Amino acid sequence: MVRGKSTESSTINLMHVKPKNTEIKPAEPVDQGDRLSLCTKLCYAIGGIPYQITGSILCFFLQIYLLDVAQLDPSFASIILFVGQAWDAITDPTVGFLVSRSRWTRIGRMMPWIIFSTPFAVVTYCLIWFVLPIEQGRFVWCLMFYFLFQSMQTCFHVPYSALTMFITSDQKERDSATAYRMMVEVLGSLLGTVIQGQIVGGSSNCPTEDGFPESRNISSIQVEQTRKSYMVASGVVCTIYVVCAVVLFLGVREKKGRDHQNPLTFCQGLCLVMSHKPYVKLVIGFLSTCLGFMLLQGNLVLFITYTLGYRNEVQNLILTLMLSATLSVPGWQWFLTRCGKKMTIYYGMSLVIPFLIIMVSTKLYLTACYLISVAAGLSVGAAFFLPWSMLPDAVDDFKVQNPDRLGHEALFYSYYVFFIKFSTGISLGISTLSLKFAGYVTGSCSQPELVSFTLKMLISPLPVFLIVVGLLIISTYPVDEKRRRSNNRILQDRLNKESNPEGSTAAINKVAVVDDPTVTN
Repeated sequence: MVRGKSTESSTINLMHVKPKNTEIKPAEPVDQGDRLSLCTKLCYAIGGIPYQITGSILCFFLQIYLLDVAQLDPSFASIILFVGQAWDAITDPTVGFLVSRSRWTRIGRMMPWIIFSTPFAVVTYCLIWFVLPIEQGRFVWCLMFYFLFQSMQTCFHVPYSALTMFITSDQKERDSATAYRMMVEVLGSLLGTVIQGQIVGGSSNCPTEDGFPESRNISSIQVEQTRKSYMVASGVVCTIYVVCAVVLFLGVREKKGRDHQNPLTFCQGLCLVMSHKPYVKLVIGFLSTCLGFMLLQGNLVLFITYTLGYRNEVQNLILTLMLSATLSVPGWQWFLTRCGKKMTIYYGMSLVIPFLIIMVSTKLYLTACYLISVAAGLSVGAAFFLPWSMLPDAVDDFKVQNPDRLGHEALFYSYYVFFIKFSTGISLGISTLSLKFAGYVTGSCSQPELVSFTLKMLISPLPVFLIVVGLLIISTYPVDEKRRRSNNRILQDRLNKESNPEGSTAAINKVAVVDDPTVTN
């Protein structure tokens, strides 16, 4: 806890000062004990890589894997993508509820969930990319292990997200740690696209040399080679997953927070979270923008392959996009400190709109595709960074307005993670089902013209509409920079009072004296 400086002397001086000269002093500075070292920030940030590296791979490559490698019918693939994410409607809030009721242990409240879920997560992740020899059982196999991995990933990521509130009580240090985390997480997404793209995308299943029609089906030998490459990539990813979890455990010390005296039921927790209007507005706004970006990411590989016709450049174009997103995060952090979080959102997420329109309205040469990937990556970087930077502000606003509600941070993070994952499931499920109606041919090197038109609709008009709607909703979000700084001062003052009851009594006496109508200046 933070101990206020010179609190005792303030109490003594108050006894000898006339009331009319008494003034309310600003919140006392944060103790150095709440400062985070560079090593702690980096170890905390590295803990976010597992979620992002697997999430980026699933977002970019799972759809085309189910269609062209596992060779499932598009309707079955859409069920896996949508129902698998809808499963998080149960797992995310449930895990958040269970975490909020967890007891403090020697390694913390959040850390046990992170450590014990890791082995199960890596095993189930590997099995997603294993194709059963029996065709009839592939749908159930993929669906089952996708369900299990999402559950284990939730047990890792929800506590990790809530850990932001338990590594320090200083808002500036949280923002700094969040910036490190976002930078490293975008690097994790970049790493995922590099690993999966270079291992899997390096070999094309569709020969385009002279004498080979591009429309011919993929041979069974080529499919088998691609399946092996997916397993190799999953093994590399799982190794990184374990290493990052160990670094997080060894490098970050979780601080004990205040426990709530009356644990809430699941329904009470839901009502509590949804009763805070700033949080609801923030989540709905980011849900809309996230859905737009997920439609872009989920269909980008298919769009480049079948609409633009740059099959052999898929991995390089995605790598360019993610590299641009990674490098843009420090720039967005700098812009945020100068212009505020809401203004950064407006500029960051709207930047991609004109380039999405260009992608489908003109014929693009390869050089133009790379330039658009760079520009789109700037907005993707903002979409990665800004939501997680603003979520602690909404939680702090709730704590200011509800001082008797303690220990519910994990609930806010779990519902936010749920909405993000649910939007991913909706986008990928609708996309794959739309391709089914458009006549997508599984295992073919070319697709009907209607598939190309459908991909254009999924890659531009829908994302643009959703991003605009999300920005309009976020414009009504009431926690601006002034209110955020005020909340931070109030919470810091509470911590100082809790750490020194005498200081609390003095502060109360000061307020009483100033508020006394009989006192004149």
